[in-house]
Amino acid sequence: MDVDTRLLRSFAAVCEEGQLTAAAARLFVSQPTLTKQIRQLEALLGVELFERSRRGMAPTPAGRALAERAGTMLAGWDDALRATRAAAAEQGSTLRVGFEGSTINVMTRNTVADFTRRMPGWQVELRQNNWFDPTSGLATGEIDLTLWHAPPSLSGQYNVAVLGEEPRCVALPAGHRLAGRAVIDFEELLEEPFVAIPHESGHWRDYWLAVRERGGRPVRIGAVAHNADEWLAAVVCGQGVGFAPETMSRLAAREDVAYRPVRGLAPSQVGLYWPKEREQTPAMAAFVQSCRATVGAPAGREARPQERR
Repeated sequence: MDVDTRLLRSFAAVCEEGQLTAAAARLFVSQPTLTKQIRQLEALLGVELFERSRRGMAPTPAGRALAERAGTMLAGWDDALRATRAAAAEQGSTLRVGFEGSTINVMTRNTVADFTRRMPGWQVELRQNNWFDPTSGLATGEIDLTLWHAPPSLSGQYNVAVLGEEPRCVALPAGHRLAGRAVIDFEELLEEPFVAIPHESGHWRDYWLAVRERGGRPVRIGAVAHNADEWLAAVVCGQGVGFAPETMSRLAAREDVAYRPVRGLAPSQVGLYWPKEREQTPAMAAFVQSCRATVGAPAGREARPQERR
């Protein structure tokens, strides 16, 4: 019997959420579609997987037995997929690099030219990071390296070649009461509504809402954006303010948005990240060297997985 992994992921989401509505939102499918997928899986297996009630959906004994094993099966498939993609990448001649909208400034035409000089016959494929995937494609092996503005603590979860650091600023709609300030104290922003990124972005949502610096004080959410254009539009329309890398003030400069430094907000670590379990390939090392050479980092500095800030 062949079972689509998509059905297993849908089953696992319903088990974890305990209801169809939340699971459907998490999977970005409609509730009828998710219901159809669960019934399809039950038909394939010939068992009932859930007890349905007004309070939600609870796994049956058969459902609990599958839930105990589904995670391992899906993790095994994800590992196989990563290994397959990594092997294909090492035999190919394309380095896949993820980037945030504001980190693309790290790479220039000179960066790519320097890389192709170091790795003749290779090319760089750039992919903008997906806000709905906290790993930006690293977990599935869809990309080889990703550029992140991140808290230094993320170095404990990934290999990282540090390229520098950059302050986080606040983006305010023109005419905001604080827009006339040269520098804004973090405390002055605590009661402001913020434009947040999706819950699915995991720790990135908390980082760009500066949850750690808030010391337990709640965040007022004025709007939720699903991409950089939506985020900026929400700020322009006065639905909230938001923290961003300082480079965004140059890359997305507008007369109707004021970008201001924030006193009391820690800077981001800018670096190239890749999974701890993946060894750095010659192409990955060459790209790190090229980034450092074209952004003014010390010459001759080798990229090493153990490097930490």
